[in-house]
Amino acid sequence: MHASIVKVSRTRKAPLRKHPNRRLDIALALGIAAFVALPWYRIDGGFFGLGWLASFPADPAAAPGFLQIATYGRWWLIVPVLLMGLAAAARFTEDPMRRGSLLAFAGAAGIGFLALQGLAIGFSGWTWAISEVLFGPLADGQPSMGAGAVLASLIFVLIFAFGLAERGAMKGDAFIVGAISILVFLVAVFVFYPIGSMMVGAFQDFDGSFNPNGFGRNIVDPSIWSLDCVIGAGRCGVAWRTFWLALMTASGSTLLGLAFALVATRTGFRFKKSLRLLTVLPIITPPFVIGLALTLLFGRSGVVTEAVSAVLGIEPGRWLYGLTGIWIAQVLSFTPISFLVLIGVVEGVSPSMEEASQTLKADRRRTFWRISLPLMKPGLANAFLIGFIESMADFGNPLVLGGSHGVLSTEIFFAVVGSQNDPSRAAVLAIVLLGFTLTAFLAQRLWLSGKNYATVTGKADSGVHAALPRSVSFGVHALVIPWALFTLVVYGMILVGGFVKTWGLDNSLTLEHYVQAFSVEFRDGSLAWTGVAWNSFWTTMEIALISAPLTAAVGLLTAYLIVRQRFAGREFFEFALMMSFAIPGTIIGISYIMAFNLPPIEMTGSALILIACFVFRNMPVGVRGGVAAMSQLDQSLDEASLTLRADSFRTIRKIILPLLRPAITAALVYSFVRAITSISAVIFLVSAEYNMATSYIVGLVENGEYGVAIAYSSMLILVMVTVIGGFQLLVGERRLRRENRIQSVAAVPASIHQEKTA
Repeated sequence: MHASIVKVSRTRKAPLRKHPNRRLDIALALGIAAFVALPWYRIDGGFFGLGWLASFPADPAAAPGFLQIATYGRWWLIVPVLLMGLAAAARFTEDPMRRGSLLAFAGAAGIGFLALQGLAIGFSGWTWAISEVLFGPLADGQPSMGAGAVLASLIFVLIFAFGLAERGAMKGDAFIVGAISILVFLVAVFVFYPIGSMMVGAFQDFDGSFNPNGFGRNIVDPSIWSLDCVIGAGRCGVAWRTFWLALMTASGSTLLGLAFALVATRTGFRFKKSLRLLTVLPIITPPFVIGLALTLLFGRSGVVTEAVSAVLGIEPGRWLYGLTGIWIAQVLSFTPISFLVLIGVVEGVSPSMEEASQTLKADRRRTFWRISLPLMKPGLANAFLIGFIESMADFGNPLVLGGSHGVLSTEIFFAVVGSQNDPSRAAVLAIVLLGFTLTAFLAQRLWLSGKNYATVTGKADSGVHAALPRSVSFGVHALVIPWALFTLVVYGMILVGGFVKTWGLDNSLTLEHYVQAFSVEFRDGSLAWTGVAWNSFWTTMEIALISAPLTAAVGLLTAYLIVRQRFAGREFFEFALMMSFAIPGTIIGISYIMAFNLPPIEMTGSALILIACFVFRNMPVGVRGGVAAMSQLDQSLDEASLTLRADSFRTIRKIILPLLRPAITAALVYSFVRAITSISAVIFLVSAEYNMATSYIVGLVENGEYGVAIAYSSMLILVMVTVIGGFQLLVGERRLRRENRIQSVAAVPASIHQEKTA
């Protein structure tokens, strides 16, 4: 009997184990839906408005891809259909290496062809002369990509990723390969493609044809590069004026930020908590509001100006309107950011190193200048870089206080929307601005590269930081106390300014500005939002609440890949993401206008362009916060989860994310606040339908309605504080279970003693 069982078991063939195809099946099903069930081209009324359903699929504007080929003569779309068919055929190939090669080829060829045909064929036909020579003229062109084309592009990216996973990339983990591929694709589309379009735009004419004359004329324009101020013959060109202002702002904000950090950590100052509160206020304040407050104080009709004029009999001047006023406003705005960067660095200097210096007979002054301060170089370099870039990109304060002293950000704006109407000049100015910021970014990395400033190790360090030398302590207090009082006065003016009827003319208190902005009435049994600010307010809240979670998700996923995975090009990928932080918002705005105003991707005037701008502009901060938080998590947690047969997606969802709640909260808060307070990029991207709060407030300022502008800004600050608290409650805190090691260790001798007596 046993022999017969053995014989049967030997003759019965084991079933062939099929390769896992569920992910690929879903991707192919979505790819077919992209060609059959969705409009291939952009819908004028908007895809999410669903107005296209009434005429789908008969209407040529809403027809899916297969009808565009069969009925409307878009024969070139047959290529992605064939490539999708190749991927479907590869699904039934048994050899995993061959299957992976076919999928990778089909995915790469599909995304490459869709991008190429989108760039080559515009509304009226070929956009490149060489295409017409090779293929002949086209009877009709094509609009921008719609839902079907976008979905097909993403599916081709996933097919490419699944192919690499089949071939063993990242140990065959399809989720990791897919995440890397999608992120690289998105960064290429929303960071590098717009920057490239802006640079190409510098060599184009109004109709899009190649014309290098505009670039040659603008790049040597004396109004950009003039150095007459050096020889006293006039004003500097706008490039050197902006560069000098950025250096002064970065130096001032870094010096003050260091002084605040030293007072908060190395002195017995009684109001340390109040100093930390002052660091939060400018971050949640719209960038031009400080300029408005300075105007209420030092403008021609300001409180201080009128008081000085009355006491001394001096004619009110216009000294505030120029580089001096911009510099004061920018230092007020960016000092808190420098403080937040530097306080951790100051606290991170090892006390034992300072104690060792004093043990070797060095006094406090020599220890501070030779030991403590040099170890703070990375923080000082980062604070200086942030101040430099923020000053370069600042748009609100120069617009309010600049007067005739324009900077690069405002000159770019007026070159696009002003009477000049010169896109080539705007592109050249943007390239100059980008050159300054990227040079500073690379110089900072070069200066810090190859140097080690680590002072915190795994060993215990229970020393106490050395007290500041008397001269340094006196100096930092002399800087911090007057500046803190000045900041309080400025924010007091912001608070009061919304309740003053007409500043400088009628200083009586009123609620008229708040009523005009945010009035509410009951009409016909329903609530009516009658205030002038409600439309932009709700638009801002909607876009900020959509973009904040997307920014946090993309940033933290990128951080996970950078910290936990090793793949070719990882260092370049991380550098490219951080480089996008060095791109000023003004350049992001002008590059998005030039890239997404025409096929293949047209998003201008829509909410999508604002959301994309916020996500990829603010993503680097989420990445850095996620990298810092994830570096503290032992990799054995991931390995244990994977050992228990959990895939990477489940490991992230069940293990990593619960431990990253502080980083998630920080990413949500930062992206939400920046979406509300951003102006340099938004000013180029808003439309009548989607007008953001900051853009609306700029319009109020230009019309002289300062009271309503300040009232609106005060309301935004209140809303941001409330939503930040809501994010904190929603995400919660990270809960770690820690055993009382002291008690456990103490129990060991007791148990030994009991065992001996027994």
